[in-house]
Amino acid sequence: MWKMREGKVSKSEEEEKGEAEYHSKDFDWEDLRADVENHPSFVHHFQFHIQSSSSSCSSSSQPDSDAWKRFHIRHSSGKFFKERRYLLKEFPELVSCKEENCKVLEVGCGNGSTVLPILRGNETAVVYACDCSSETLARAKEIVDASNVIASEQRFRPFYCDFPVTGFPSWLACNRCRGPSLRVQHTCVSDAGVNDNKAGSEDSYSLKESGCCIGGVDFVALIFTLSAIPHRQMPVAIKECFSVLKPGGLLLFRDYGLYDMTMFRFDPEQRVGPREYMRSDGTLSYFFCLDTVRDLFVGAGFIELELDYCCINSVNHRNGKSMRRVWVHGKFQKHV
Repeated sequence: MWKMREGKVSKSEEEEKGEAEYHSKDFDWEDLRADVENHPSFVHHFQFHIQSSSSSCSSSSQPDSDAWKRFHIRHSSGKFFKERRYLLKEFPELVSCKEENCKVLEVGCGNGSTVLPILRGNETAVVYACDCSSETLARAKEIVDASNVIASEQRFRPFYCDFPVTGFPSWLACNRCRGPSLRVQHTCVSDAGVNDNKAGSEDSYSLKESGCCIGGVDFVALIFTLSAIPHRQMPVAIKECFSVLKPGGLLLFRDYGLYDMTMFRFDPEQRVGPREYMRSDGTLSYFFCLDTVRDLFVGAGFIELELDYCCINSVNHRNGKSMRRVWVHGKFQKHV
């Protein structure tokens, strides 16, 4: 649902630039900041007043899951996103975790571009993957089933969830497992039954593992997802992620950074909030600075382990243009 569009240039970023260089410092972010903030063409990005129409602002205040559903239907072929092969280099914990049935929650899975590298890299991992689009989940399952991943049918468990709005289902982590981090009272699956969502199959396999829930997850992967939901919903969304993590579990974060080149493709009327923009199709994009990310995650109870800008010069070999890409890389832990 919320999966962002970094995939359109991912070939040059991953394959042509090389996996080993992916998380590097091709340029200094402070130098980029100075260039951008002194450029007269970009002044509207830094004005306090939001120069958007009332209709755009009104739309931005509503959940945009329908816009992402339409987006994924348009790109149902799966060619829009590339498999994120860099993922295991950036987050080696996904490979080193050798616990039996190591549980990973992929939030906003799209067509499975994050799921596949995890399943390939760790043969003991079970990946629970959610999205707000049933069509997207069906496509992701087709792609994973067609791969050469070992035991993919048992280890890939997609389920429907619009998590910024409804929160995660109780079969993922019940009240007792969530403990004091629980924000909303959930009903235990063993009392509620197994047919209360659109994915249909996930509750049945979760109940095989436990009479109430699966006991939370070891990792939450939040990869180019948070920036695609309304900014006002981000604190609640992150607290939901915190609540389903086991004590000591890790949240792995990567998303658009402030002054990424795609930020400057937006026109003034597309700006619906500070660093927040709406495309013509209704999907949102937010660009993070390190302080914002830190405040969001630490405010939700996480311990910061890693947080930095990833600054990459990506060359488009078709036109020879160099693009300065900026992502935020973060790793956060739930206290033990």
